Amino acid sequence: MLENPRSPRVRAVAKLTKRSARQETGLFLLEGPQAAREALAYRPDTLVEIFATPTALEKHADVREAAKDAGLEVVYTTEAVLDAMADTVTPQGIVAVARQSPTSVREVFAASPRLVAICEEVRDPGNLGTIIRAADAAGADAVVLTGRTVDPYNPKVVRATTGSLFHVPVAVGVDLATAVEKAHAAGVQVIAADVGGGDFLESRGLLSQPTAWLFGNEARGLEDDALALADLSLRLPIYGAAESLNLATAASVCLYETAFAQRAAG
Repeated sequence: MLENPRSPRVRAVAKLTKRSARQETGLFLLEGPQAAREALAYRPDTLVEIFATPTALEKHADVREAAKDAGLEVVYTTEAVLDAMADTVTPQGIVAVARQSPTSVREVFAASPRLVAICEEVRDPGNLGTIIRAADAAGADAVVLTGRTVDPYNPKVVRATTGSLFHVPVAVGVDLATAVEKAHAAGVQVIAADVGGGDFLESRGLLSQPTAWLFGNEARGLEDDALALADLSLRLPIYGAAESLNLATAASVCLYETAFAQRAAG
């Protein structure tokens, strides 16, 4: 059992809360039984280590059995060790280390996708995690992150995806112009979500086509040069008195509306 919160092994795991350590090692941190459960179910090949308190492993026996089936030994730790490793105050007794496994933008569009989310300079980890989760739920084929978007392996992003990071391909560090070029080459229209765009309802008929939604920064939206790359821009209507919609909420609506249209079209 790991008992020393200051041991080199524990410190190495704790460093993964920092982007520099994640870039250097190619690893990232998973916290809680749900994240471990999803990784074991969908991408057990990416898991390097699993740490857990005896109490947590007894409570989440399915995680223990899944780890065993994947040939992974669970390392027992004290509560103090687990707290030292984790980014959250309450990691729920389980922490894991996994290899980053991004896809390439070339692979995304070579697969003839019908629904993709492109994020340009999305900076809030909670928003990005929720967008990845919404894309997964809406049946999107991939999420593409430009180089100015927050690291998807940031612990806050990983938590916000609630496991969807292991379900949907994610391309990282992509140049926006390259992403749009590859989308067009694959026959995918690019629609920018923008408050200055056209009426969403009038253009709903277009959503049955293969579509890549382009989402911008939480505060500034999309810059003019980014908007110019898109085929068109659309805005979601505000029927009440709200000043605007949160980015992740707006992205969820756009992705689901497109999923509805594409499934209705067959």
